[in-house]
Amino acid sequence: MLTYTADEMMTVAAARSLLNGMTCFVGIGRPSEAANLARRTHAPDLVLIYESGTIGAKPGQVPLSIGDGILAETADSVVSVPEIFNYWLQPGRIDVGFLGAAQLDKFGNINTTVIGSSYAEPRVRLPGAGGAPEIAAACKEVVVIVRQSRRTFAERVDFVTSVGFGDGAGSRQRLGLTGGGPKLVITDLGTLRPDPETGELVLAGVYPGVSVPLVQEKTGWDLAVSPDLVEIPAPAETELTALRELLSPTPSAARQLAVPDGAGPAARRPVGEGVLS
Repeated sequence: MLTYTADEMMTVAAARSLLNGMTCFVGIGRPSEAANLARRTHAPDLVLIYESGTIGAKPGQVPLSIGDGILAETADSVVSVPEIFNYWLQPGRIDVGFLGAAQLDKFGNINTTVIGSSYAEPRVRLPGAGGAPEIAAACKEVVVIVRQSRRTFAERVDFVTSVGFGDGAGSRQRLGLTGGGPKLVITDLGTLRPDPETGELVLAGVYPGVSVPLVQEKTGWDLAVSPDLVEIPAPAETELTALRELLSPTPSAARQLAVPDGAGPAARRPVGEGVLS
């Protein structure tokens, strides 16, 4: 029997949500892990777009940040940040935005700004928005990946950094948001999807060995369960191997950059060599 961690299960489930040929606006952290895993396994033609301006990046390991030189080295194209947002993102040319969250509420609104009732004097000040508000507003659909606890899954977020479904059905339309909103939330326990009538997140899938009461216990609202609830298959050996290679700090033959013939010797350097400063 394969052994895997809850984080690995979550990342594999997130990778499976991405289809071959999609354009994906990728956040750093676990969203980047999942997107790169999808490209290495079932979706080799997945187009990864990072906020720094890289289009079609093909890193051999998970990048450290949006400014990691390996993204520019392996990209099909590098454009300016204004072009990424003004031409690619805001007009709706991106299929899916992949985001993390510090806090998430029952309507899929994301908080990455402050924890506490006061913006001026919060209990915790978080890293902030970055490009997430625009991604949440304009992508055709959004996938959120976050560990699940009552602290993280609040009935209402302390601060709305990125809008999901606002106060419920119809909020996005009233706000003039053109994207489709969160279609899937992936946690370390299972997956949630929005109810098509209300916009409220409901439990759609659980991982092997995870019970519905456990998921509800770790949710800060009265979590409804889909009548079509499924058990999500455990990671396959190929998925785990590819993920662990992506995260391995030691370069190996399996982690050489995946580039086409004729791309030139610089593009064939092992990960970590010749990275742009």
